[in-house]
Amino acid sequence: MKISKTNAIRILDQKKIPYEMLTYEVKDGAIDGISVANKIGHSIENVYKTLVTQGNRKNFFVFVIPVDCTLDLKQAAKAVGEKRVEMLPVKEITKHTGYVRGGCSPIGMKKLYQTVIQADAEALSYIIVSGGKIGLQIKMIPNDLLQLTEAKYAQVIQEE
Repeated sequence: MKISKTNAIRILDQKKIPYEMLTYEVKDGAIDGISVANKIGHSIENVYKTLVTQGNRKNFFVFVIPVDCTLDLKQAAKAVGEKRVEMLPVKEITKHTGYVRGGCSPIGMKKLYQTVIQADAEALSYIIVSGGKIGLQIKMIPNDLLQLTEAKYAQVIQEE
């Protein structure tokens, strides 16, 4: 299966950042993070989803969190210095990121938005994020993702 290069892949190649492309079948419609982790044969704790939010000053923020977790909006707002943040409506994702829901990569969005990666990722040997389209994931070193997206690590998920 030939993969057309996404913005995320082009940027990784251009900056010579090591990564591995992982593809999965999407015909069954199961594209949620847990299904994706199972399809690519990796532990759920290494697979992260990309969430886009909007702050009270209309700025956009990107949060990269484990697929089986929920973003804590209060902690997320605190991490980016906003009073509050809310999830960007699905219909607006493509307009602001250039990506579709389910294929939204933290790498190569239309603009470099302030990005926060869940603190737990720092201890992982690798992290898997969307490659910029449904059916494509990227496996890479968390600190490479951090530097590339000019992100920071912070505690932004709801505690069990």
